[in-house]
Amino acid sequence: MVGFFFCFVLQSFKLFGFLDVKNTPCARESVLYGSLGALVMGLGHFLATSRVKRSCDVAVGSYICTMLGYWFYCRYNLAQQRIRQRMLKEGMKNRILFEGSYLDPEKKQTGSERSNS
Repeated sequence: MVGFFFCFVLQSFKLFGFLDVKNTPCARESVLYGSLGALVMGLGHFLATSRVKRSCDVAVGSYICTMLGYWFYCRYNLAQQRIRQRMLKEGMKNRILFEGSYLDPEKKQTGSERSNS
C-alpha cells in the first residue's frame, strides 16, 4: 500500500486541482512529509486514546501543519539559494568586466600608475 502511494506521488498529478506536484519546487516533499506526519500523529493518538474520530482529526490537522510548515521552510531556503546565486552571478560578471582595468579592486597600483590616472 505504501509503495503504491509513493509510486503515485512520483508521477505528475495535480493536488487540489491546481498544484502540479511534479513540476512545482518543494511540493512533492511537502506532500510526502505531510502524509508521514499525519500517519505518525494519527496512529500515535489512536494508540494513546483509542478514539477513532479524534485520531482522524489529529491526522488531518497534522497533515496540514506538517505540509505547510515544510512548504514554507523549503520555499524560504529556495529563495535564499536563488538570491545567493544571483549575487554570485553578478559578482562573476563584475569580476570579468573589471579584471585587468584600473577599477579592479585586487589590482595593486604602484606609484607610477597612480600619477598617470
